[in-house]
Formats: sequence, C-alpha cells, structure tokens
Amino acid sequence: MARQVLALEARLRSCRNVRTIGVRPNFTDYSEREAQWIREADKIYYPTVFYADLFDSVGKLTFPSYHTYKCVQDKIKQSALFQLAGLPHPRTRVFYGSRQKSSISKHFTFPCIAKEPRGSAMGRGVFLIRNDTDLEAYTHDRHVAYIQQYLPIDRDIRVVVVGGRVIHAYWRIAGDGEFRTNVALGGRISLDSVPEAALSLALRAAGVCGWDDVGLDICCHEGRYILLEANMKYGKEGFRAAGINYYQVMEKMIDDGQI
Repeated sequence: MARQVLALEARLRSCRNVRTIGVRPNFTDYSEREAQWIREADKIYYPTVFYADLFDSVGKLTFPSYHTYKCVQDKIKQSALFQLAGLPHPRTRVFYGSRQKSSISKHFTFPCIAKEPRGSAMGRGVFLIRNDTDLEAYTHDRHVAYIQQYLPIDRDIRVVVVGGRVIHAYWRIAGDGEFRTNVALGGRISLDSVPEAALSLALRAAGVCGWDDVGLDICCHEGRYILLEANMKYGKEGFRAAGINYYQVMEKMIDDGQI
C-alpha cells in the first residue's frame, strides 16, 4: 500500500499520496475523525505557522520543520541567522524608532536597499534608495527600517532545497529598468548551468539554519557567492520553465521517506 501523509495547507493538494484536510482557525473546527488523524500522524505536512508552533510544543514533527516556519517572511530573523552562522550576506542593519532611523546615513551610502522587514514576498516591499528623499519616503511611516547594502547585479540564482537536497536551481534575470529579479516583476528565468559553488552555499545555509523546504536567493558579487534571502513560500515558475512536475517530485520524496 502506498504511503499517505496528512497535510493541512493545500500546497501538496495535487499529490496522490497526500491527504489534505485544510486549515481551521480553531482546532475544534476539525471533525472528530480529522482531529484523530492529526493526533495519530507521525508528522504533519504544511501545518502553517500557527499550528507548527503548537505541534512543536507537543513534540509532533512537521514538514517543513518548525525551524523553517520560524523564519517565514521574516527578513530580520533571516539576516540575524545568516550573520550568527557566519554565512555570506549583504551588509544589513535594522533600525528601530525615529532616533535610530536618523542614523541610517551614518551606516550606509546611497544607493542602498530598503525592505519591508516582515510579510513581503515576490519583490514587493523592496525599494532602491537613491537619495535622502527616497529614504524619507521609506522611513516616515515605519517604526522598523531594514536597510541593506546595494549590490549592482542584474541576476541572481534561486536554489530550491527540499529535504537536504537541491531539487531545482535556475537563474533569474531582471527586466529592463528593474533592479529586482522577481519573476512576478518581469524577471526572466534562465536555465543556464548554475555554478556548483552556489548550490553548495544553498545546501550549507539550509542545513545550518534547519530549513528543509526553502528557495534560497543567491547572487555572485565580486567573484563571491552571497545569500540574499530565503523564501519558504517560493513559486513554481522555475519548475514549469524546466518542464519539472513539482508535485511528482514531492510525491517521490514522500514515498522514499526523504521528507
């Protein structure tokens, strides 16, 4: 009999070996049968941030790991973790409140990058700060400012690591007049060979950070590969461009016990 696993979120809903029951705002909204499935499952797949926290508290395994969920769309935690682990990352600082924000120009020269520190994805909430006017526009209504060194690049690499192995990697090339490489913002996917050094960095980062399902964005700057950020809710455009069936890949990894 084929192995079947239990998932809450719908990310694997097209996988034949995944039973997806949905995310309920209250645990009591699950039927008695569904609640029993959850209690008896060795591992819950895609439980959401909320339930991943609860399942970790009672010692139930999840996929992605609890460590993966702790950094979902949180650039502040990601940068601090990269820095703590000694992983290559653009120079980044977080500034809180008006007094700290007033010192940004002492730490960074123009141009620099400003980002929405939490909750942004697909390139939204990423700003190129060219001058004091741009900086004021970014900081005036934010208590927290996330500022990063600007790297003059026109492409980066998306490496998808699942269960400790690279399942896909590809280049993203920025569109004309755009500094961001996101496909959602007009970036172009290239399936040219990805250097082994970038793949090795992605595997090392995923392992050190405890992330078992992540799309890592990496660039080459001055001959050195650098981690830009981690995406736990990565898109599937790169898989489609390469003719890779994402769901079949995940099905096989589940059948083989890799995830």
